[in-house]
Amino acid sequence: MEKIIEIKDLSFEYEEGVKTIDNISFSIKKGSYTTILGHNGSGKSTIAKLLIGLLEKKSGDIIVGGIPLTEETLAEVRGQIGIVFQNPDNQFIGATVRDDIAFGLENTCVDPALMDGIIQEYAQKVNMADFLDHEPTKLSGGQKQRVAIAGILAMSPSIIILDEATSMLDPKGRKEINALVHQLNKDKEMTILSITHDIEEAALSDYVVLLSDGHIIDTGEPKDVLVKQKEIENLALDVPFAFKISQGLQQQGIQIDKYIDREKLVKELCQLHSNK
Repeated sequence: MEKIIEIKDLSFEYEEGVKTIDNISFSIKKGSYTTILGHNGSGKSTIAKLLIGLLEKKSGDIIVGGIPLTEETLAEVRGQIGIVFQNPDNQFIGATVRDDIAFGLENTCVDPALMDGIIQEYAQKVNMADFLDHEPTKLSGGQKQRVAIAGILAMSPSIIILDEATSMLDPKGRKEINALVHQLNKDKEMTILSITHDIEEAALSDYVVLLSDGHIIDTGEPKDVLVKQKEIENLALDVPFAFKISQGLQQQGIQIDKYIDREKLVKELCQLHSNK
C-alpha cells in the first residue's frame, strides 16, 4: 500500500540541547487508521504540529503525499491535511454551525453558489444538519467535535489528524466521535492519524506507533503491540480491558482467544454461552 506520510530521522527541540523528538522514523499508509500512542509529555502532539508546519524541525525529513515539507511547500502540504484539536471551542469562528463550516470554504475561495450544498453535505455526514443555525457554543462536547470535523471535511483533505480530539468528551461523546471517524476512514478511504493516550482507541486502529519521551518504543498492529503488558505498563499506560478479561478467562481454563477489541470479545462470550 502507498505511503502517504513518511517521517525520516526527525528531531525537534523546544529547548536547545533537549530533544523532545529524538531521531524518529516511521511511515503511514494511505487509507489507514494509525494511532500515535503515548503518555502526556511523550512528544506525540509535537509530532502533529511538526506535520502541519506549526513547528520547525531540528533535523530530518517530513514527506506528505510525496511532497517534502519545506517553507516553499508548506501551503501545499497543509492543503492535504485537516486537524481536529483537543478543545473544539478553540476552533470555532462563526456565530452559527453553518458559518463555522463555511469559514474554511470562504478562505479557499469556493464559489458562493456551491457553498450551501457543500455545507449541507458535510453537516449531513456528521449528523449535524438539523443544527446548522445553532450557536456552536451551546452544543454538547460530542456535537462540537462533529462540527469541527464537518468543517475539516468540507475542505476535502486526504488526511485527518485527531490531536487528542476525544480526551475532553464523556464516554458517550467519545464513542460517537470514534464511530464517526472509523466510518469516514472506511467509506471515504481517508487516512486518519490519531494522537492519543487512550489505549482503547488505539486498539481499534490499523497500526500503532508507541511513543515515550520522544522515542519510538514499538510499532505494529494493535494485536501485537498492545498485548505486551510489561512494556505498556512501564509507559504509565494500561493494556486494553478486553485483553485483561480474555487473558483472565484463559487462566481460569476457559478456551477463548485473546482479544483487544471489546465488541469481538462480547461476540465470542455470547457464542460460548449459546453453545452451552
